Amino acid sequence: MTRTPSSAIPNRHPDKRAHAPLLGPLGKLLGIAPASDAEWRAIGEALTLGDEPMDELLEWMNSAGMDVTRPLFDKALADGVHAVPDAPEPLRAFFDGVETAPSWVDWDRIRLGERAFQRSGIDGIYLARCVPFLGGFAVSGINRTLMLTNTGKSGATGGSQRFAETMQWALAVISDGGMTPGGPGYRATLHVRLIHTFVRRHIGRLPEWREPEWGVPVNQTDMAATMLGALFAPVVAGLAMGMIYTPKELDGIVHLTRYTGWLMGIEERYLPTGFREATTQLYHYLTALNAPDETSRQLARPMADDPLRWHYSNLAPIRRRIAWAQQLSITRAFIGRRAMRQLGLPTYVLPWYPALRIPVNLVRSSASIALPGGRDRAARAGLRQQRAFLTTLIGPKAVAAIGDSANYVHQAA
Repeated sequence: MTRTPSSAIPNRHPDKRAHAPLLGPLGKLLGIAPASDAEWRAIGEALTLGDEPMDELLEWMNSAGMDVTRPLFDKALADGVHAVPDAPEPLRAFFDGVETAPSWVDWDRIRLGERAFQRSGIDGIYLARCVPFLGGFAVSGINRTLMLTNTGKSGATGGSQRFAETMQWALAVISDGGMTPGGPGYRATLHVRLIHTFVRRHIGRLPEWREPEWGVPVNQTDMAATMLGALFAPVVAGLAMGMIYTPKELDGIVHLTRYTGWLMGIEERYLPTGFREATTQLYHYLTALNAPDETSRQLARPMADDPLRWHYSNLAPIRRRIAWAQQLSITRAFIGRRAMRQLGLPTYVLPWYPALRIPVNLVRSSASIALPGGRDRAARAGLRQQRAFLTTLIGPKAVAAIGDSANYVHQAA
């Protein structure tokens, strides 16, 4: 169902298009035009829209008692709503809507997208961390929601915890069969969707929240831009860093992003159907949302220094310093000196790591495509690297449970 947004566009939506880091050159290469007046207005209007199906489900869960309804939700999420005896109608209606995939879902394309993400390996994770995640703090409108959560208030550990949880979610999404109903990515995405709704309800009721200026917390525009940033932007950056994908793989990546976004509660009209449309949407979102302010520096600086606390089994002090320089060099390469300055990051760092990796990635990705069984081998190796990096990020004994940084809000919601 398509909803009608509020006629009042929040003040955070700008009158003029901003500079778009990363996608400016690619946009020109593909001949992507700036957002039309109608497209620009639609981006602003979607700032007033939440996630109606999940918002209504949470309203029922609260009214019926969270101590009773949350276990029912968790049971339906883990085993399917058919496993909940005499499931209440609101719960059954919601899960009937998500357990049946839309008619446009093509599981072969999603499988191809999963494998393409996997074979991006450690550089794919580095790009996700350094470009859309760290660089994404330039989107001050989203920052304002973060700054009112415990994650945003936790200073030096908030960004690292949130990225660890995001990475855990992404690894579930790209796992083999992860997004089939009941799969790890399916469960993780719906769990994150519920947490988003807790946050939307809690933050929206705080006296500090200024809805006429900022819109609805965790709204359709912010969710769609974040989804493209999390899954699609690292692929675009990977192309610039020497990673080669076939047209079918790029189509699979977009298709997986589209289905994941739908399951996350993003309306279909805000989800891309192909590579060019995904690039266009991301470009338009960046020109609308890229507005760094003091919150950008407050969130970016601690996360930029997070590699100085990573977990290495040997030579930790040296490897942490190298990792710090390496990660900043990636950010510098893709967002530029001006954006680094706006985020409060050192501008003297040179983009040395991408320069070193381009020839390596060109050779490896070409070989994986050309050699029999090469893509499967590359996917297995890449997934091992990605999982190993999570251990480096949080430590061998720690667990990055998805949503832990925001679980407190269900008590306040």
